[in-house]
Amino acid sequence: MRSAAVFLALLLCLQWTWAQGESGEVTGTDAETEGGNRQEEVQFEIQGVGAAHDQSSSQTNISPDIWAELKELRDMAIEQKVELRNSKSKIEKLEQENAATQARLTASESKNAVLEARMSSYEDMVKTLQRENKVLGATVTASNNKVEELRRDNTVLESRVNTSENLVAELRRENMVLETRMSSSENEVAELKRENADRPKVAFSAGLTDAGPVGPFNTEITLKFSKVFTNIGQAYSPTTGIFTAPVRGVYYFRFTVWGGRPSAWMGAYLYHNEKRMTLSYDYNDEQAYVSASNALILQLEKGDVVYMTLYPGSGVFDDSFNRTIFSGFLLFAL
Repeated sequence: MRSAAVFLALLLCLQWTWAQGESGEVTGTDAETEGGNRQEEVQFEIQGVGAAHDQSSSQTNISPDIWAELKELRDMAIEQKVELRNSKSKIEKLEQENAATQARLTASESKNAVLEARMSSYEDMVKTLQRENKVLGATVTASNNKVEELRRDNTVLESRVNTSENLVAELRRENMVLETRMSSSENEVAELKRENADRPKVAFSAGLTDAGPVGPFNTEITLKFSKVFTNIGQAYSPTTGIFTAPVRGVYYFRFTVWGGRPSAWMGAYLYHNEKRMTLSYDYNDEQAYVSASNALILQLEKGDVVYMTLYPGSGVFDDSFNRTIFSGFLLFAL
């Protein structure tokens, strides 16, 4: 009975020691010192129990194996205490590592928040740049289209400029030819002017009369065109009706005769010196009017004469309307 009480006391001491180790009030060297003291106390108590057991062994019937079990329990308790101390050290190290990890995690979270903010800012910047890039792309596309259009226009303009330059070069060549020809023409004109300055100017035009009818006569008479309109060079004589060539040359003559007598002949000759050159006449068979015209180009020597005569038995008519006219002029001298 007494042995059982001692065993219970021993178990209570072990339980109190474990409780003290779990309470965490002592750590490190103090825990080891206190553990050593407790171990000595336990050993002392066990020795006391052993001594008591030796004293009362004669009075009890407890098996000797209980001491081996108690020793084993003691070793197990010591081993558990050592493991407990090691576990507490590991726990403290893990707690320190966990605190450091938590601090690093907090710092990482702070950095991550900063990075997220910067990333959000970067994303906004990227979106803005993308929008600006789209606008710039559209602008660049429009600019490229404008550049292509300007290139096409420039090609057309270059073609037109080349054509214009070729045309200008051709015009310059033609202008040079024209200038040469003009210079030659100017020289010819100057020569002609000099020639014309020395060449006589001859031209005349005259009407027959304002008295009305002239003729008929039985013989030819020279028609005296007395109404002088032009007489440059004074080669025509209204008194005689004769044109006298002042120079050797080619002359142009033209005349018109008009008749108003019914049932009568109307006509006239043109003479070069004594030679009849042409006869123009007509017959007025009723009370109508008739006329005749003719023209010649004659080569005359200086002093040659040209005049007109009335056709025998015919008559002509003239009045203020100048119906009967004789004209001539020098084409060029020979």
